[in-house]
Parts: sequence; structure tokens; C-alpha cells
Amino acid sequence: MYIIVGLGNPSREYENTRHNVGFDVIDALAEKEGIRVLEKKYKAVVGKGNIAGNAAVLAKPQTYMNLSGESVRELVSFYKAEEKTQLIVVSDDVSLDLGQIRIRKKGSAGGHNGLKNIIANLGHDEFIRVRMGVGKKPEHYDLVNYVLGHFTKEERKVMDAAAGEAAQAIEVILSEGPEAAMNRFNRKNET
Repeated sequence: MYIIVGLGNPSREYENTRHNVGFDVIDALAEKEGIRVLEKKYKAVVGKGNIAGNAAVLAKPQTYMNLSGESVRELVSFYKAEEKTQLIVVSDDVSLDLGQIRIRKKGSAGGHNGLKNIIANLGHDEFIRVRMGVGKKPEHYDLVNYVLGHFTKEERKVMDAAAGEAAQAIEVILSEGPEAAMNRFNRKNET
């Protein structure tokens, strides 16, 4: 059973923010695969279905970003998923260009509090991540205000397309493996 977790913050005030792109990818994948993500359990809103011929759970933790690991720990424990190969976490990344996707099989949190909490709850950093570029923080911006800031209309178009591409990347991870997805989707934007 694959567990695909998109990181974000619950409540309407965080919709369309940089920090919630993980939720956006889960929504894009759910729509593409016909999976309803409505059930509330494991400190998340979840939906189950099949993706690329594999049983999968889509989840949007409702713990707020800094405690995302609590939900991930419960999901992995309940579904007995192999954390290193069957857990996929989608998060925002301020070190990547807007709309850029970077897939990794392990690594540090890179300053991302949601990833830090997941690593702390799992006790290791070996799980697949799909990092979504939200653009570099301008020098005069506070990081928290930047990631909790809303996308412009133009940025939203780029991110909607990127969410669709990330959904495709996740399908490739499930059907062909993370290396195939990394080869296909880890590239610089041509913008």
C-alpha cells in the first residue's frame, strides 16, 4: 500500500498559499484518478484507490505543517507501509524555481518544518519526496510570511500546471520506480 502525503495547512486562510502546494498535488492526483479524499482519520483527510495498478492512500494532514509527522506516523503504522519505498511526501520548496519539481529518495529536511517533523517521527530521512518549487524568497521578505503568502494569478497558472505534472511523476514512481521519475521530471524549468 502506497501512502502519498501532501503537506499543507488546513483551513481556508491557507488555500492558494505557497506552503499548501502539497495539498494542491493531492487534489490534482485525486481528480485524475477519481479518488475522493474526504474521510477524516489518522489526523488527516484521506482517500483510498488505485494508482498505476497499485493500492494507494492519498492524505492531507490536518495537524498544521509543523506537526505533519504525527499524521504520517499514524498512516504508515496503520497501513503497514514500507517507509523507504511506499511513502511519498509532497512539499513546497523555496530553493527551487516556481513550478520546478525535484524528486528524491532521501535527504535532509532542508529547513522545512513539516519534513523535519516527519523525519523526527519516523526516526530516519529515507522516504521518497516530491519537492515543489514555489520560487526563491525575495531578500526583503520574512520566510514565514513568504511561504504563507498567496500566489498571484500568473503564479497560480504555473503551479496548477506543476501540480498536474507532479501527479504524473507520482504515477511514474508507482509504475516504474523513483529513478525513472527522477530521470523524467528532475530538470530545470525553461522559463
